[in-house]
Amino acid sequence: MQKILNYINGNLIEPHKGEFMDNINPATGKVYSFCPDSTSEDVELAIQAAKAAFPSWSAKSANDRSEILLRLANLIEKNNDKLAEAESIDQGKPFWLAQKGEIPRAKANIHFFATAIEHFASEAHPMGDHAINYTLKTPLGVVSCISPWNLPLYLFTWKIAPALAAGNCVVAKPSEITPMTAFLFSELCIEAGLPAGVLNIVHGLGPKVGPTMTTHPDIKAVSFTGGTKTGAEIARNAAPLFKKLSLELGGKNPNIIFADCDFKKAVAESVRSSFTNQGEICLCGSRIFIERGIYETFKTEFINQTKLLKVGNPLAPDTKVGAIASKVHFEKVLSYIDLAKEEGGTILSGGNSVNVGGEFSEGYFIEPTVIEGLSFDCRTNQEEIFGPVVTLTPFDSEEEVLMMANSTEYGLAATIWTENLTKAHRVSAQIKSGIVWINCWLLRDLRTPFGGVKQSGVGREGGWEALRFFTEQKNVCIKL
Repeated sequence: MQKILNYINGNLIEPHKGEFMDNINPATGKVYSFCPDSTSEDVELAIQAAKAAFPSWSAKSANDRSEILLRLANLIEKNNDKLAEAESIDQGKPFWLAQKGEIPRAKANIHFFATAIEHFASEAHPMGDHAINYTLKTPLGVVSCISPWNLPLYLFTWKIAPALAAGNCVVAKPSEITPMTAFLFSELCIEAGLPAGVLNIVHGLGPKVGPTMTTHPDIKAVSFTGGTKTGAEIARNAAPLFKKLSLELGGKNPNIIFADCDFKKAVAESVRSSFTNQGEICLCGSRIFIERGIYETFKTEFINQTKLLKVGNPLAPDTKVGAIASKVHFEKVLSYIDLAKEEGGTILSGGNSVNVGGEFSEGYFIEPTVIEGLSFDCRTNQEEIFGPVVTLTPFDSEEEVLMMANSTEYGLAATIWTENLTKAHRVSAQIKSGIVWINCWLLRDLRTPFGGVKQSGVGREGGWEALRFFTEQKNVCIKL
């Protein structure tokens, strides 16, 4: 079986202690490759390589860095199908979703920041005719980027691209659950001619490699996407050391359906926002609030369309819902379905694991699940499930739905369906969320700030916000 390798100082190498972990295909439940079980020694090696590479990388012009990153973006595009297949096997998502969405987005991440850095300008502030101030934006040094398992290459490149473009050197850790595309990406970095040490990828378990990546004195900033509990631990350890932190954490996103919506679009897009990537996207609308006047009609059509979603082999072209990413997460999602029943919920559709049969008979498959009859403040409606599970709740007024939508400890994203422009603006302003979509979902402009409020995170990614995070601003004042 294939051994995934660390990428340190421009080389693909085994972990320091030579130990590996099983990497499981979630669609079959069987081991199909091995992932490095790295330790702090591997992280230390990566940090020293990045530290040595920083002077020359940061001294390169924005144009020179841009050209290297653009070569890398083109290689992602050239290898789109290979990367998509690897992502599908490693994470369990449908191949078509990776092929048409996630790998192209990874390419777009690199391309966007490769070009944006050439337009990253400084401000000047004249003080009458006697002085002028200008701002220098310089790279920080060595930074850590830690990405999750649900959108592996998509979110991995979303972090490293602005860091590299701004002139930093990176020590990155992909999730040990889905390490394959980061490994393939490291091969593309070598092919693109990325200088040794500029990007280093250390595979392994968070408890073993995370502390060194987040507290080492040579690490100047930490960008993390993942669970709120892990984010809190990182903040607890890194914040007292005065490191810059960007934490993109959990979500329990409301999807609000007003009676004056475009019904056909609202239903179809709500099905998509509920079950894309098996519901394993932090932006999925897991709490659907429906104005009472259309509740029954919406519920019926939503369930009808949900039942058409085929669960099965992620590589099959007609599969809409693939495998849950890991056995541990599979069991967690099923436990929340059981909890919903205990809390008085009624399963309208789904609610069970699925035996796909054949070589996939031991895979981690769950039916798209729709639940009603739960109070807005029960655990099922308050805690992040991160799977193909949604709840339906009727509402009677804007005030009521805003209260329910804002009731969780999270505040990442929200979706609003209405044809009333004034209502759309009014409700958007009162939603406690970092992102609001009106009559759409997951429509992303890479120039816009991305992030959440409350326990959904700290800081913003995307556009100039990401480049500002990975640079230090220095004001220079000159008396004329």
